[in-house]
Amino acid sequence: MKWNRTLLICLLLFNLNLYAQDSTTVSKRLKPLIIGGSIVYAGSLIALDQLWYSDYERESFHFFNDNKQWYQLDKLGHFYSSFHISKASYHGLKWAGLEETKSIFWGSMVSVLVMTPIEIFDGFSSEYGASSGDIIANSLGTALFFSQQSAWSEIRIHPKYSFNRTDYPKYRPEVLGSNFSEELIKDYNGQHQWLSFDLSKFNDKLPKWLNIAIGYGGKGMVYANEKDNEENGFNPRRQYFIALDFDFNEYKTRSKIVNTALYFVNMIKLPAPTLEFSDSKFKFHSFYY
Repeated sequence: MKWNRTLLICLLLFNLNLYAQDSTTVSKRLKPLIIGGSIVYAGSLIALDQLWYSDYERESFHFFNDNKQWYQLDKLGHFYSSFHISKASYHGLKWAGLEETKSIFWGSMVSVLVMTPIEIFDGFSSEYGASSGDIIANSLGTALFFSQQSAWSEIRIHPKYSFNRTDYPKYRPEVLGSNFSEELIKDYNGQHQWLSFDLSKFNDKLPKWLNIAIGYGGKGMVYANEKDNEENGFNPRRQYFIALDFDFNEYKTRSKIVNTALYFVNMIKLPAPTLEFSDSKFKFHSFYY
């Protein structure tokens, strides 16, 4: 199939270009990382194809315009994922001994290699279709990492995610989730996407732990489209937030386990005082996530 050939080419290019650097600079960690990552990558794509797409017929590659659905929260999920895949891959390559500029570039390319096949799969599936909005969101997430790490040699603006359970899944559990783990992914009413600004990186007189986050969410979305929600008696609306946030990147301990835990905690927007704007009015929350 066309998409299998495309994935194979991508995988080969990924390996060949990394190995093309001077072998004397290659850490002993790098080759196992590439080989192991390639095996996991290929296996994940095969599993994704079998678990997600095998029930639907294949057809010629096509696009589907879903850019107005779910108030674009699904697009922000793509943005978030692409950024963090790039960032994690960069740190993995640095750990393996690759130099800074190549780690930035190839860390970003890993995000492209991970996210692009999903659109290829969608494009050949009769149930879905490739989404231009998803592709743009993927690119912007990768670009946010690449530009910051290249310009500042650090990340100062962090995409973050938060979630709280809502009552909406009971109306369409097959779409919005029938349990907590499914709702985390499917219920856009409970998802909030944030950009957290590390203030001390812009002004070193400010506390290192202090961030300001701007957020976005939506409520009243049982159906993908605003019109369908209104026709079924729901009140779809967008939400905008500004909140205090906390940065844990500045704090390192002697424990690798603790440092790893802090890395993942920093991907989440923790509860904090928040100002919300929705339904043309402001509302203050002393404790919101």
